[in-house]
Amino acid sequence: MIKVLIADDQAMVREGFGALLAAQPDMLVVGDAADGEAAVARSRALGPDVVLMDIRMPVMDGLEATRRLAGGPKVLILTTFDLDDYVYEALRAGASGFLLKDAPAADLINAVRVVAAGEALLAPSVTRRLIAEFAARTHGDRPRPAALNALTPRETDVLRLIARGLSNQEIAAELVVAEQTVKSHVGRILAKFDLRDRAQAVVFAYETGLVVPG
Repeated sequence: MIKVLIADDQAMVREGFGALLAAQPDMLVVGDAADGEAAVARSRALGPDVVLMDIRMPVMDGLEATRRLAGGPKVLILTTFDLDDYVYEALRAGASGFLLKDAPAADLINAVRVVAAGEALLAPSVTRRLIAEFAARTHGDRPRPAALNALTPRETDVLRLIARGLSNQEIAAELVVAEQTVKSHVGRILAKFDLRDRAQAVVFAYETGLVVPG
């Protein structure tokens, strides 16, 4: 059973998402919160597996709340805009996924399951936004970090494809290997750099200059 906590300053959003998720046979909504401070306190008290976190909330925003929950529940960021200024910072803060509030109900249900299973979820529009962010921040003349030498050539290929937003299945097809082989490579990449999930791997790939926007 996936335990979920919903943090959003709009009561209608909390109630709507709560009813939707509570109707799923594998999900239990353990509580909700109207601001970031309450989200942190309730998460620590209730021990959810996944927190649906709005970014723009009073008292404490979702970004700071996500930072304070690092190492705890998986955080799935919800926002009204795919061009939210906080996308990049939210992923760096430890969020495992990002979803637009106007996404279809089936997408929200799937997102909770994906994040709970330890995968990361980045909507294509969000991945494009991330690339635009890095394009603005990255300087092409920056030297390649020695840390990347820890990767084998095949792991390097896999990390590049993760950064392009490909799923394990798509990476397997691209490299003509079994999907289980890709999963093994992904696991080793995350372990080598102490990365929490694919979302952090995407950030890492761009920050180190392994992948250059465009």
